[in-house]
Amino acid sequence: MLTPLDPELASLLRSSRELSRHDPGAGGFRLVDTTMMYAPKSGGVKRYLMAKRAWLERRRPDISHTLVVPGAKTLADGAGLVTIAATRLPFGNGYRMPASVTKWETVLRLLQPDVIEAGDVFVPGHAALAAGQALGAPVVGFCHTDAAALAALHFGEWAEAPTFNFWAQAYQRFDHVVAPSRHMAGRLADAGVERLSIQPLGVDTELFHPSRGDRARLFRRLGLSADTRLLVFAGRPAREKNIDSMIEAVERLGGPYRLLLVGAGKDAPYSPNVICLDYERDPIRLAGVVASCDACLHANENEIFGLVVVEAMAAGLPVVGARTGGVGELIDETVGQRARSVDPAGLAEAIEALFARDLAEISRAARRRAETRHGWDATFENLARLYGGLIAGRQRQPLAMTA
Repeated sequence: MLTPLDPELASLLRSSRELSRHDPGAGGFRLVDTTMMYAPKSGGVKRYLMAKRAWLERRRPDISHTLVVPGAKTLADGAGLVTIAATRLPFGNGYRMPASVTKWETVLRLLQPDVIEAGDVFVPGHAALAAGQALGAPVVGFCHTDAAALAALHFGEWAEAPTFNFWAQAYQRFDHVVAPSRHMAGRLADAGVERLSIQPLGVDTELFHPSRGDRARLFRRLGLSADTRLLVFAGRPAREKNIDSMIEAVERLGGPYRLLLVGAGKDAPYSPNVICLDYERDPIRLAGVVASCDACLHANENEIFGLVVVEAMAAGLPVVGARTGGVGELIDETVGQRARSVDPAGLAEAIEALFARDLAEISRAARRRAETRHGWDATFENLARLYGGLIAGRQRQPLAMTA
């Protein structure tokens, strides 16, 4: 039984389908994105969704797009954003944990999408599957997180197997699953997922651009001398980001090396070699800070993709990072330096090796790679084709489930 909603909210959800700015028009379709990984200070998933939203408005007005995400209250703004009340997670950096699958499903069904993309396999993902089955709409699962690897990291190895089994069974139910890297696609294939494709994420190459950098100004602001070698990491202060290893690496190097943590320094141990800035909400200011640094440092060897890496490359920064996981697929010695390991010694060695090379040439190569391989256009054009193909296939078999 579905959860009843406030009549005013239900009316607004229905009327939102009729608003001209969201009318997909002839030949178009209605897309709903839903995930719990959306918060005021959230990272890559939110940036992906915001980039998709902007791209669809600009390039594909025939596709009506609505976001359904957690919030303090259950509200619809009438302009394509619906929040569902969820409890804020303690120490969760603003994230909220949805509790009711039926309430989430009710909202999704009232929106009557032609296709749904779920960004997780928790309450929103399960609600998306239920709503898709009820509506006869295909459901895509975009795998943004390796839940089993995170469970092992946070709770111990004993947690990996049961989490992997839950994760595998959930993704096997989707009509199609999208992975942002070969690394993640391999994990999904191991989980028995067959309807699978790889679609790397992208970057706004106009927003993240070398021209936004002002190294002298940033160094004055931070009180740094001109000969400082400044590495940057921007992201969430999550354990899997391996912040402590990055800090210890620059401590080992000492001298001119400094690490700038943007949004990731909360609860980080104090070090005179580390500068912490608050989470930067303004994307233009964030792009300016990144472009004003000398290199990007990334220490998560199990990263699903590494959006900050392509943002740094677009800003003209070489990248020091892991040789494994999604980051290992993004960088090589042309655009940065792969570390033999992500422990402090391995990172320190890779940082020194990078700065011993022609940094200007590597910076130019990083920018070229971002421009040629990682623009958002290819990402969203491919996804739009995927959605359209799934809808057409479902229309030929209106209520047939593929899982």
